Amino acid sequence: MAKKRPQTKAGKQQLKDGEIPVVGAREPCPCGSGRRYKACHGRAAAQAVTELVQRPFEGLAGECDWVALRELVPAATADLTLKGGLPEGVPSVTLATVLPMAWPALRRDDGSVLLALQNDTSSGDLSRDLADTLSRALEAEPGSPVAARRVPADGPRLQDLLDNDVPFEPVVHSGFEFWVPDSENATAEVSASLERANEAAIPTALLSGVDAAYWCETPEKNHLRWVMPHAEEQLLDALARLHAAGDSSLGEGTRLVGSFRAHGLMVPVWDLPSEMGAEDCEKPAAAFAERLATALSADAPLTAEERRARGGLTNRQVTLS
Repeated sequence: MAKKRPQTKAGKQQLKDGEIPVVGAREPCPCGSGRRYKACHGRAAAQAVTELVQRPFEGLAGECDWVALRELVPAATADLTLKGGLPEGVPSVTLATVLPMAWPALRRDDGSVLLALQNDTSSGDLSRDLADTLSRALEAEPGSPVAARRVPADGPRLQDLLDNDVPFEPVVHSGFEFWVPDSENATAEVSASLERANEAAIPTALLSGVDAAYWCETPEKNHLRWVMPHAEEQLLDALARLHAAGDSSLGEGTRLVGSFRAHGLMVPVWDLPSEMGAEDCEKPAAAFAERLATALSADAPLTAEERRARGGLTNRQVTLS
């Protein structure tokens, strides 16, 4: 026989919808219904937080770099500026690609906050997940990490917390020593995590002459991965025009091989010779940016050859998120 649901006691005060806190999905609903939270007031909340936001970083300064640091760059940091300034006792807030032991955030002994960008999140809105973690980190005890949790559906987003008038300026690192002020005196657990992370990191560099273009080195060949803000259909048309005209490369031995799709933006990718370093990409990338601007402004229908080039680029597109 099926178990009967426990009945609410007649004398128990019922909470109003606006007063009901978020609890674990399998815990009793705080409203007093006797049902689990996921089958009661958690049902609407779960639906709200799982709806996918295609461009979670839209509206933030440096959206393309946010996408790159989330999906492409192993080790990087960026200073964050909060609306209204920093709370008392918090000297700085820094975005980091990852933190030791996959912590979502860390409040250091000196009160400063590190917020990790590449962690798994519980909802479909990465911006809301990160804002919730940041808010809790600002109030955490110094010297303690911040654990992951299921995010309230009506919580703030990064766009509500960050001052978007301040430029977003990533700093790419060769390793993860930025995790701790004094790596020689780190705990054994943190030191082991640091060593593993450093061994897995792919050498990466941010180009200085164009926005959000990242060179990386791999054993067989190097690559340039360039996050672009343009609408996907418009960018595909422009790349197809350049590709059909033989103008899509970055010089001899380079080739536009396809693109990623990440957080609502396109990331064209070039194969580079192993001897081509980040500095060698600067002038070719700047020249390509000028050709791309011209192609983006064209409004004539694509030719047959350009349509074939567009089809090839579309077929080689990979969605990361």
